[in-house]
Amino acid sequence: MARAKIAHSEGLAAVTAWRESVANGDASVSVPGLASGPAPGSGVVPAPALRTGTLALAVRYTLQTIAERSPGATVEVRVPPYGAAQCVAGPRHTRGTPPNIVETDATTWLCLVTGSLSWADAVAAGRVHASGQRADLSELLPLAE
Repeated sequence: MARAKIAHSEGLAAVTAWRESVANGDASVSVPGLASGPAPGSGVVPAPALRTGTLALAVRYTLQTIAERSPGATVEVRVPPYGAAQCVAGPRHTRGTPPNIVETDATTWLCLVTGSLSWADAVAAGRVHASGQRADLSELLPLAE
């Protein structure tokens, strides 16, 4: 059974909450190599840890968005344990392991879709596992809002 479609306003709110958590230095969503957190002495209080449900919603919404913007079933994007989506037009995969797979963690995925990490940098750092001839998502990311 397919999941219900996530409303744009709900999904965008989850992505915004994730961005704010990164900006405020939330250790549960820390991004190696990116400056984060309020400046010392700024008087800004770090945000509380991002709720797992909010993180899951942000990931699922962005997976839904990439599948809508690049419909198809040639590439499977996996962000365990939160979700997976098929996208990119081309030869359809129907059984077994798809020939083109992209797999990463939630933080890396959200960095990619928001533009705070480039595809090339994520692949070079080993933060994305991409296999198959069509598994390069650099033309689709970031997802501009």
